[in-house]
Amino acid sequence: MTDAAGAKVCLQVQGLEGFYGETQALHGVDFEVREGEVVCLLGRNGAGKTTSLRAIVGLLQRRRGTITVNGQSTTGMPAERIARLGVAYCPEERGIFASLNVEENLLLPPVLMPGGMPVDEIYRLFPNLLQRRTSPGTKLSGGEQQMLAIARILRTGAKLLLLDEPTEGLAPVIVEKIGETIRMLQKRGFTILMVEQNFRFASRVADRFYVIEEGRVAMQFERDAIAADRARIEAILGL
Repeated sequence: MTDAAGAKVCLQVQGLEGFYGETQALHGVDFEVREGEVVCLLGRNGAGKTTSLRAIVGLLQRRRGTITVNGQSTTGMPAERIARLGVAYCPEERGIFASLNVEENLLLPPVLMPGGMPVDEIYRLFPNLLQRRTSPGTKLSGGEQQMLAIARILRTGAKLLLLDEPTEGLAPVIVEKIGETIRMLQKRGFTILMVEQNFRFASRVADRFYVIEEGRVAMQFERDAIAADRARIEAILGL
């Protein structure tokens, strides 16, 4: 699948509706992510950003609309089948297992397809994890836990990465490291869709942005447009 400009579309979301029980959280969300892009979903708390990610990876029980991954419809597909299409999800809560050490957490997810990053390469990317590889996962700092959560999905062979609030609660020096990691992954051919509250950080790493407001896309723009439309963007985001 390609867009009007001929770029390959890795992920297309059309008319996405999502529900928690009887409560509707998404009201027809539309966006797309092209191969090799970093795309960011922005918006206030409760706008529907995380719900959109959960719907894409099959973790939202009730969802309607169309979700297409590399040309294949995944609406209604179970989460394990979506993962085997090369989609990996790094949740905000990170999901580090307290009963496992760093290396055991790292090796836990299965390799789903060829091209996953080898463990020795992951340790070169995140030397802190090598130093702490025998430490219990929950003894790590917040930054080290985030590195481990990202590192874990790099082993799987997935090329479409969904990152939910990768800088939440992290010190500025660690935020910078996460930014370097995202830029490096993009250069290596990964496609990234992320949810991020830190607009200053997102504006440095993302190519395009969709602002979610009350379960709908209220605005979309490219990085180059930020300077010209910053006041409107910040007003929508409540900054």
